[in-house]
Amino acid sequence: MDYEYSLVIKSAWYYYIENLTQQAISEKLGITRIKVVKLLEKARQDGVINFKIRRDGELKMELEKELQKKWNLQDAFVIPSPADNSEITESIAKAAAMYVNERLSENRFINMGYGNTANKILNFLSNLNTNPVSVVSLTGGVNIYLPSRSVKYYNTTFFLIPTPLRVSSIKLRDELLQENSVKDIMQMIQGAAMTVISVGGLNHDATLINNNILTKNDFNYLSMQGAVGDILSHFVDKFGNPVETEVEKCFLSVSLEQLSNLKNVVGVAAGKTKVDIIKAALYGNYLDVLITDEETAVSLLADNDN
Repeated sequence: MDYEYSLVIKSAWYYYIENLTQQAISEKLGITRIKVVKLLEKARQDGVINFKIRRDGELKMELEKELQKKWNLQDAFVIPSPADNSEITESIAKAAAMYVNERLSENRFINMGYGNTANKILNFLSNLNTNPVSVVSLTGGVNIYLPSRSVKYYNTTFFLIPTPLRVSSIKLRDELLQENSVKDIMQMIQGAAMTVISVGGLNHDATLINNNILTKNDFNYLSMQGAVGDILSHFVDKFGNPVETEVEKCFLSVSLEQLSNLKNVVGVAAGKTKVDIIKAALYGNYLDVLITDEETAVSLLADNDN
């Protein structure tokens, strides 16, 4: 992709998806406001933007090609990094909703992982759906999958594991896994057309802490044991190997082995605090597709692992 067309894609993304002003875009890209106006006009004329950004231009971006090659991915979707880093989760959730919506066919069952990113994806997906879609949860913790008060899930049916994410004992967890209502959901997971997950870092504003599932002391302990984050609430080291501790033994979640056997696993994550755990998920071959932003993609391509 030439430099001019790359600017067209970025300008269109910032203007139509991030809702930045033309002045803010000019400052972000280091070009004049008049240039931004011309780029947006070219985006309209060339059909890059038609209520949604055409992905075929983005797929030619070198970062996506390099990610696919280095990490043996089936696909990669890299969006421009948002001007405000605090908006990164919102941005990649929008991108993931677009990606998923464009690829759902007759089997409109998707598996969805736990976390704030997953919740936002479901919210955005509801605005894109014109056909019914069924969402199957990969973990306990019903509330994280439910819609926010401002959004209604049109044409969406939920099949949720009817348990908390974390229970009081290993015995109770094992008993719940034998319940027919839980076993039925676990069986449905195998037949979904696509699996969408995020990953969690060990930063102290992580969803597991914000939802009072774990504490900062738990995270400090996990870090001491070599963990860099979690995949479906299973903690792993920087190369994707499970870190066995007592912390996660009371979680109700699809195992990493089960995740490895699922098809079309789409990982959605970005940001400095997520780089190590994204790499871990890639080293562990848990992902088939990665949706992230430019800055994170550059970090994922850097050869700085020991």
